[in-house]
Amino acid sequence: MACGIGIDVCKQWLDVAVHGGDRPERFDNNARGLRRLVARFRATPCRQVVLEATGGYERAALEALHAAGLPVVRINPRQARDFAKATGQLAKTDALDARVLAQMAALLDLPRYQPPEPWQQQLAQYQQRRGHLVQALQQERQRLEGLDDPWLRSQLKATLAHLQRSLKSLDARIAGQVAAQPQLAALQQVKGVGPVLVATLAGHLPELGQIDGKAIAKLVGVAPLACDSGSWQGTRHVWGGRAVVRTVLYMATLSAIRYEPRLRDFYQSLRARGKPAKVAIVASMRKLLVILNARIRDHRAATALA
Repeated sequence: MACGIGIDVCKQWLDVAVHGGDRPERFDNNARGLRRLVARFRATPCRQVVLEATGGYERAALEALHAAGLPVVRINPRQARDFAKATGQLAKTDALDARVLAQMAALLDLPRYQPPEPWQQQLAQYQQRRGHLVQALQQERQRLEGLDDPWLRSQLKATLAHLQRSLKSLDARIAGQVAAQPQLAALQQVKGVGPVLVATLAGHLPELGQIDGKAIAKLVGVAPLACDSGSWQGTRHVWGGRAVVRTVLYMATLSAIRYEPRLRDFYQSLRARGKPAKVAIVASMRKLLVILNARIRDHRAATALA
């Protein structure tokens, strides 16, 4: 019978548990340790291998396990902790976390890891760096407002100019990367969708075009989730999802509901029916995401037939 395997990840090592097995094993989180890990479990009948997103420290393990043909899943740490609490496991250690993940692997059907292409990985790094630069610019501008000393102000202005040049150069590279991918060109035909959103979707949402509209909306966190009990019907709310995608999608939607006819008419119809502006914007975000998801799906289907 296929087993479930759970891996608790940290910078130094990987604690690996097999559901129903003995105490977890520990492997170094480096190239040598990953080779040992793959050799240990390559021939093991495995339902799925589950590990948490851990600030990037899980990436090498994901790639190694996927390359070895093992069905690997990356989950949000919140999911693992909620599952542990639901099973009565309140204590938390590396070994216990690995066992909880192994139990999840044995019991739950989870979406499999989809490895991004090299260009997608590069775009994700560019987008991450862009976020850092934008945040640094905002912080430095706020500091400038509180300074009176002329010399300090000149120093801070020089820093701002350097950050702005770096951001401009990075945006040019992002636009070049987006232009080099034919499947992304169709996305920018929607008014309001620019290189920043396209790069964010390509780098942080590799599932785009591979799953249906409802699933992609839930994955990003723009799908309304029910909150009902008995005869009581609560207000639907969006919750969870990929914040980095949602933030950029929000800004693009503000532009799209002004200039893209389909999104503008959709937004205005919601407002005319009495929906609050925030609700109408989130609904427009979801509609825009579904449109972009369909465009990538159709492009892939047309390419496969060509």
